[in-house]
Amino acid sequence: MNAEQILEQFRQTDALLEGHFILSSGLHSPQYLQCALALQYPSDAAKFGKAIAEQFTNEKIETVASPAIGGLIIGYEVAKALNARFIWTERENGVMTLRRGFSVKERERILVVEDVITTGGSTGECIAALETHGAKFIGAASIIDRSNGTADVGVPRITLLSLEVPSYKPENCPMCERGDEAVKPGSRKS
Repeated sequence: MNAEQILEQFRQTDALLEGHFILSSGLHSPQYLQCALALQYPSDAAKFGKAIAEQFTNEKIETVASPAIGGLIIGYEVAKALNARFIWTERENGVMTLRRGFSVKERERILVVEDVITTGGSTGECIAALETHGAKFIGAASIIDRSNGTADVGVPRITLLSLEVPSYKPENCPMCERGDEAVKPGSRKS
């Protein structure tokens, strides 16, 4: 999949939204990428997963891990394309952790996959949670990188589409200054 095909998929599924949004990072933005809509059809999710997996075919990845909830569908599809195990981390009392009986072996070769990276926060938290179990990180990947390559998650990473989408701290947000109402369409409401 090339960049234009990815953007077209987001447009066709109404996954690229325009307005005034509060991102899960707390930043404000005039655009929001609702990956759940872009991934709602299994055949589309499989295409994205295969496109990411193709970047890692020579890496001998044992496990794909994703931060819940945004990374679950794409992480699963990447793991399927790589014939690897799939696990996820999730927040418990505000801290990303490994739950549900999942475990990681010492030096297990892991790829962390997320749908959209803005600041790298969720991916970084997922990596930190798995590091405590001795994981070895091969890299990180996402469908879209809203930071245009500036987010640092501590490991090498790839993305299918890199965008420069403005984001603002609430106190510096021009949309707030105009009085535009901000909405939080994502999965994390707090």
